[in-house]
Amino acid sequence: MPDCKIVTTERRPTAVVRVKAKMSELREVQQASRARLAEVLPTLDVSPLGHTCTLWRPPVDGVLDMEPGILVSGPFSAVDDVVPSELPGGRAAYFLLRGPFDNLPDAWKTLLDWCAAEKLALAGVNWEIYSPYENVEPDRLETALYALLA
Repeated sequence: MPDCKIVTTERRPTAVVRVKAKMSELREVQQASRARLAEVLPTLDVSPLGHTCTLWRPPVDGVLDMEPGILVSGPFSAVDDVVPSELPGGRAAYFLLRGPFDNLPDAWKTLLDWCAAEKLALAGVNWEIYSPYENVEPDRLETALYALLA
């Protein structure tokens, strides 16, 4: 039995780059978005809270609508393609992935299969919150996966 559970989440402000990406381009799009955030973040009137994240909606025709970002201390004015957003509050299905990012597809399959087995209605909004990953061995990474429930 997977270690999935239902949790209650709070709305959390984020600074993001909204992008649409083909599934085969996710890594490159994530890297480019994070580089852009790193460039703009020091100019924003907010403080980063240390954890990066990605909010996404189920793919349509092989294209993922997503928001690579970082948790921040509050709202701010958009700077070009870096815009304010938020991780949603409410009931969500949750699974903690321990290990490399390459395992994300299997981890999401685990969580979504669990939701289906539990007959949980999904809202179509999902997100990941990453533990700090700079200079961390891939096997020691932790990624929290959330699927908002309807």
